[in-house]
Amino acid sequence: MRPSARIPSILAGLALAVGGAVVAAPSAQADAKACEQYVAQHSPEAADGAAEACYEGRIGNQTSCVASLVAVGAGKDTANTACEASR
Repeated sequence: MRPSARIPSILAGLALAVGGAVVAAPSAQADAKACEQYVAQHSPEAADGAAEACYEGRIGNQTSCVASLVAVGAGKDTANTACEASR
């Protein structure tokens, strides 16, 4: 194979490999809204403090998220599940 024909083939192969990796990668989008909705459905009395707590969970501070939700009236199980949803 001539070098001039090899280069486009290599580039096409790389493009397919990179494109496949992007398509196969899972979505890692954090979802504070899902956390807030879970709190509103399962512990409505804690809904007012959910936005700030769920933000903490979204940025990776699960301990603060759970503690904040429990402090505003959510049960520990509800807080744990909601904070998991924010990740």
